[in-house]
Amino acid sequence: MALEIERRFLIKNDYWKEFITNKTSIEQGYLSYNLEDWIIRIRLSGKTFKIALKKHIKNFTNYEYEFPIPNSEGEKIMSTLTNKIKKERFYLEVDNKNWIVDCFKDKNFPLQIAEIELNSEKEEFILPPFVSREITGLKIFTNLSLTKRPFSKWENKD
Repeated sequence: MALEIERRFLIKNDYWKEFITNKTSIEQGYLSYNLEDWIIRIRLSGKTFKIALKKHIKNFTNYEYEFPIPNSEGEKIMSTLTNKIKKERFYLEVDNKNWIVDCFKDKNFPLQIAEIELNSEKEEFILPPFVSREITGLKIFTNLSLTKRPFSKWENKD
């Protein structure tokens, strides 16, 4: 089984931009609607489509499987979906750890989320100075939830 162990944080300033090593544009849509079950996602990253299957296990660990699919099939599937998000993904290296920052677009602008993938739930790391509140496990901040209830519709963004 492929495991994803990930922690997520809101961003409080632009200091993260000093650590950028790469970036890509992402558009993703969902073929599932229930956070409690397997989540099925299609993602266009750069020029490549992938289907992903994700299921929450515990704390901040998920099963995650990703499979590349032909662009013609990815385009067809994506064209039928209404629950999609767009974001710019920035890859960072901070204190010898790889982070990503997702800057959401459209209805989820100006939301920015930093993520770090870990090798174990007990792995230690230093919080960089650009992160604020941890949002790991808060369902309202999942990408699937953001397709249903975009950040721009939130009354209280704190």
